[in-house]
Amino acid sequence: MIDLNGTTRAKNGIIDLIDSAMVARQRREPGRNYLGASLLGDECQRALQFHYFNVPADEGKGFTGRTYRIFERGNWAERYMIDLLRLAGFDIRTRDRNGKQFEFSILEGKIKGHCDGVLVAGPNLIQYPAIWENKCIGDKYFKQLEKEQLKKYSPTYYGQVQLYMTYLELSDNPALFTAVNANDMDIYTEIIPYDSETAQRVSDSAVQIIKACEAGELLPRISTDPSYFKCKWCNWTKRCLENS
Repeated sequence: MIDLNGTTRAKNGIIDLIDSAMVARQRREPGRNYLGASLLGDECQRALQFHYFNVPADEGKGFTGRTYRIFERGNWAERYMIDLLRLAGFDIRTRDRNGKQFEFSILEGKIKGHCDGVLVAGPNLIQYPAIWENKCIGDKYFKQLEKEQLKKYSPTYYGQVQLYMTYLELSDNPALFTAVNANDMDIYTEIIPYDSETAQRVSDSAVQIIKACEAGELLPRISTDPSYFKCKWCNWTKRCLENS
């Protein structure tokens, strides 16, 4: 007879060990001392302040081993898409002339961004050079992205692309945004024109956030309702609502 209970315990035990190891590894990493461009499009400025200060998550919240596995999936999908784009004839660069990842830094390094890549040549389908950014998402969100397009689907991702175009001085040509469906490996592509209004708004917000952090001021929260979907999934809902 197969010991099904023993098999289940072994399976769960292995997963627990993996997740614990991933969480422990992440805790050994030094916290960021800057706000990343991947966050700046977020509508809640107070949440961005908590990010900037590396504030610990509320009890029972925070990133789990599974969350870190999802992050790793995104890194894998990025490398995979680079290979596919090159296979299709695109000349994509992921490092600058000094061998470093493309980066912009403003406000004395308090705001930084690292784009996935720059397309410098290839098929006559886009204009070059162009910012390239990629995400890996589940089927539900992939279908939502297809329906709404990036600007409506994720103001955060959209703002991220606009900042890269601005501060890496590649705003003359539209960016290429791609997404991989983690369920069936479908690929989404969208040409993203430069949106100076959004770029300015996100930049202004970044300056406001840093100034407020340095002055010890709490910026407005996005909602006072803990059941609001963005607050519900936020790591600092309790801390946020306990402060004025």
